Amino acid sequence: MNDENKKYEVAIFAGGCFWCMVSPFDILDGVIKVESGYTGGHLENPTYKDVKSQTSGHYEAIRIIYDPEIITYKKLLDVYWRQIDPTDDGGQFHDRGPSYRTAIFYTTESQRVEAEESKKELENSKRFEKPIVTQILPAKTFYLAEEYHQDFYKKSPEEYKKDRGISGRDEFIRKHWGEDYYSIF
Repeated sequence: MNDENKKYEVAIFAGGCFWCMVSPFDILDGVIKVESGYTGGHLENPTYKDVKSQTSGHYEAIRIIYDPEIITYKKLLDVYWRQIDPTDDGGQFHDRGPSYRTAIFYTTESQRVEAEESKKELENSKRFEKPIVTQILPAKTFYLAEEYHQDFYKKSPEEYKKDRGISGRDEFIRKHWGEDYYSIF
């Protein structure tokens, strides 16, 4: 089968700093591309400076282009939940403010249903003591972030490693997921 005939789908997730959200999805079979960007706000064509100012209404987010014949949206959701603190509505880890909140932006009704079911499963698991506050919202225009943000973990591995190291994300993942974290990969 020719790739031109393939029907790819799109998933959009906000999970705090988009630098830390790309690599876990980038390694998955069936993921064609992971892009960093901005969505959910009112400002057209926002820049990183606009979003970081916390006045644009946008979230830092990733857009995942994937092949549903190889990887399911459900699996993407399972990976997503393992990357974030779904109980924090003020940002993620050391990144604070509205642009760093978590959200699932659905592009189809079936994605909305799957996201709601996935969130309910996580709530029922009692893995977290606090309520799950991650919102499930209809997708809006996704604006690509500046080129230097794309694949940041590959382009600037030392800076990425340093930022991730001080963020608290990995400690949170270890505390709440332990070895279960790796079972999804």
